[in-house]
Amino acid sequence: MTQFLLLYLLFLKATLSSFSGMTALPILREELVVTQRLTDRQLNTAVVVGRLTPGPKGSYIVSVGQMLDGWRGALAAWLALVTPALLVLPLLHWLGKHAKSPGPKRALEAVMLGSAGLSLTAVVPLAQDAIDGPVPVLLIAAAALIFVRAKVETIWLIVAGAAVMLGVKMLN
Repeated sequence: MTQFLLLYLLFLKATLSSFSGMTALPILREELVVTQRLTDRQLNTAVVVGRLTPGPKGSYIVSVGQMLDGWRGALAAWLALVTPALLVLPLLHWLGKHAKSPGPKRALEAVMLGSAGLSLTAVVPLAQDAIDGPVPVLLIAAAALIFVRAKVETIWLIVAGAAVMLGVKMLN
C-alpha cells in the first residue's frame, strides 16, 4: 500500500503541474530517471506507448506507472491522471466568472509559459537518447517539413518514422 500511495503522489505531483500532458515529463524524468528507477530509453518507450494509444495526451503516465510497478503502478498513475480533471472543474467555473480580471489573466499566461519551459527541459534529454545517428536526424527534419507544409496528422508521421527505422534496423 505504501508503494502504491508513493507512486500515486509522484504521478499526482506530475499531473498537477502539467496542463498539456507532456509537461509532466520533466518531473517524471527528474523523479525516475535521475534517481535511476528508469532509464531515458524506458521513459521514451513508455511515452511512445502512451502516445500511440487513444486518449488524452497525458495517458503515457499510465505506461510509466505500468513499467514501474505493473498493474498497481498503472492504476496509481491513472488515478493521479484523473484527479486534476476532477479538481479543475470548480476552478474553471471560478475562472469563467473572473477571466477578464487582470490578475487571473496574468496567472493563466504565467502557467502557460511555465508549461512551455517545462516541456522544453524534458525534450532535450529525451531527444539526446533517441537521436543516435544521421537517420533519426533526417527523419525529424523530414517529419517537421511534412507537418508544416502538408498538415499531416501526427500519428501518420509516427507510423512512417517507425516503419523507416524498422527498415533501417533490419538492413543493418
